[in-house]
Order: sequence, then C-alpha cells, then structure tokens
Amino acid sequence: MLVAPRYGTASLADLVPSSLAALGVDGEVDRIGLELDGIKRVCILMVDGLGAALLDANSAAAPFLSSRTSKVLTAGFPSTTATSLSSLGTGLPPGEHGIVGYLLAVPGHQRLMNPLKWRLHGAGDRIDLLKDVAPEEFQPNTTAFERAAEAGISVSRVAPMYQGESGLSRASLRGGEFRASFSMGDLVDGAIQSLRNGSRSLVYAYHGELDLTGHVRGPHSDAWAAELSQVDLLARSIAERLPGDAALIVTADHGMVEIVDPVDFDATSSLRAGVARLGGEPRARHVYTKNGAIDDVVATWQAILGTDFGVFSRSEVIDNGWFGPTVTHAAVQRIGDVICVATGSGAVVRTGAEPLQSMLIGHHGSLTAEEMHVPLCVIR
Repeated sequence: MLVAPRYGTASLADLVPSSLAALGVDGEVDRIGLELDGIKRVCILMVDGLGAALLDANSAAAPFLSSRTSKVLTAGFPSTTATSLSSLGTGLPPGEHGIVGYLLAVPGHQRLMNPLKWRLHGAGDRIDLLKDVAPEEFQPNTTAFERAAEAGISVSRVAPMYQGESGLSRASLRGGEFRASFSMGDLVDGAIQSLRNGSRSLVYAYHGELDLTGHVRGPHSDAWAAELSQVDLLARSIAERLPGDAALIVTADHGMVEIVDPVDFDATSSLRAGVARLGGEPRARHVYTKNGAIDDVVATWQAILGTDFGVFSRSEVIDNGWFGPTVTHAAVQRIGDVICVATGSGAVVRTGAEPLQSMLIGHHGSLTAEEMHVPLCVIR
C-alpha cells in the first residue's frame, strides 16, 4: 500500500513552521500539534535514514528515542534526502520548492542534475552547477530559517563542513549561521552552544552516518543497529544538556528498505524503448520520454515490472497530490514524463551507468510506509 504525504498536517514540510509558531513568530501556525508552550529554544536533530518502522523494530538498540517518540510524520515525495531536507528547510512541499528528486531535469542541460552535489550527473567531467544554476534562483522561495531570522530568532545550522556552502544548503537551508561539526561529540556541543544564543533560538543539527550504513550494509544489519545505538546516545546527550527553556525534536528525512529483486534498466532493452533519459533513483524513477512516447512507456513498464511497481504519467502523479497541492511551472519541467515507484522489494537499477548505486543494499524514495514514515520525538 502506498502512503500519501500528509502535507499541511503531519509532514516534514510542516515541522519548522510549527516550531516557529511555538517560538512566537507572527503568521506561523502549529500544523502538527507540538505542544511547546513556554519553549523559547528549539533544536531539530535530523537523523538521515531513521524510518519509524526501523526504529520500532530496533527499540532495544535505541531505548531513549523509542520511549519518547510520540508521533509519526511523513516525508514528501520522493522520500529522498534532497527533497526532504528542502521541504524541512523551506516549509513547503516539493511541488513548490522544486527539488523533486535525486536526479532531475534542468532546462538547458541534456544531462540530469544531482541536487545533493549540485552537479550534472554522468560519466566523464562532473560539471559544477553553482555558477550556471544559482541555488537561490533555482529555489527562490524564502526559507523557514530566513523567516525565523527575520523575526529576531537566533538561527544556527550545525552539520558537516561540506554542507556549509553547498548548492542544496544555499537553495533550501539558507538562513542564520552555519557551524561545522567534525564528530558526534562536536555535534552535541555545537547544538547546545547554538541553542544558548539570543533570547529565542532555532537550531538545525544533521547526522548522516545511519543512512550511509543502511545503504552499504542494509537497514537490517547488525552494523545498522549498532549505529542506531550511537544515534540514541547522540540524542540523549543533547537532551541531557538542554537549557531549561529548550526542546529537542528528533526526526528523519526518510526510512529505508532492503532490495531483493532489482530490475536492470541497462540490461533490459524493452524498458529503454521510448526513453530519452532516466532520472530519480532505483525506487522512484523519473522517466523522461521521447516525443509522443508517454503512453507506450507507461504500458510497457507496467507490463514488464508487474504488480511490485506502480507506473504513472506525470499528470497522474500531480493529480494524486504526491508533490503537494500546488506544483509550479518550474517543478513541472523537472518532473519526469513518467514516474515509476516500487511497491514491494524491487528497484530499477542501472548496473552500467550507476554501478555503485546498483550495488547498494538499502534504498528509499518510494511511497511505502517503511520509506515514508519518520519518527517525531519531542523532548522538553
């Protein structure tokens, strides 16, 4: 069963606006029901790859978080890092902020764009798009962090150094000050020190090793459970040091599943018929078709892939509201003509063009509960 994003009530796009409402920012509404009366400082700890189902299944490895998780949010679509962090940072669904996938079309470029790296994707030269595609123009909406800073709140982002001036950060997470973190202990200290700034403060802290472990070793591996224990210690360490008027909110950008039955696009000629470019990622593909080939590609892909996949035209997906109630013209140009989502344990990989990604055990991007549901843990 596919899970529809709960935009406006319980999605990642609603978290920062709801936090700003708790901090007294005019015009912001608590869409989630955070119940943060009296709180003047909020730290949002983003744990990359911590799905709600995975946390439930590994409660013994994370007793602190498991005992304090009260609600579940949904990611947006696709359930992937670039899209989710953009929804968190802007407070908008993907159809409005326009970061609509892992690999997406950029008008004027034949090759697809990877917004995580802000580069064109493909073999050979890796073209940096920071000069050619300005992040602030690619995603021109005012971010929720910028709105917070304009309201007099001290805003800090604590994350690995590479994220400081990255294209994605400039596009969707801009606003306030950036503090580089170099270790888990440094992330704890950076979050707490930043929380103490000003009379009201908002801190965004990012931890990425759990996602990496899940991709490489699998989300059901002992390595993943061991890393989750470290995440649990991280959250507890921040919570134990919170100022008296502060709250810690722990959430994630997506969950993860293990792939059992991959289909190789590069080795299946019938899947390539009518396809000009293949974007997205293995469990949520943007298929850019040749002129007039949309209906044929939908029919062919559905016939070949079977019931473990859903194959839809772009207009169907937009009408389903997966990208949000509003989809801008710019976002429409970036979305594939055809969208293919995995509903079981499969994926559409590319062993030739994407050999490293095809070797990964854990993947995400689709609309299953395992990928879409993320925990919401609020600690005062």
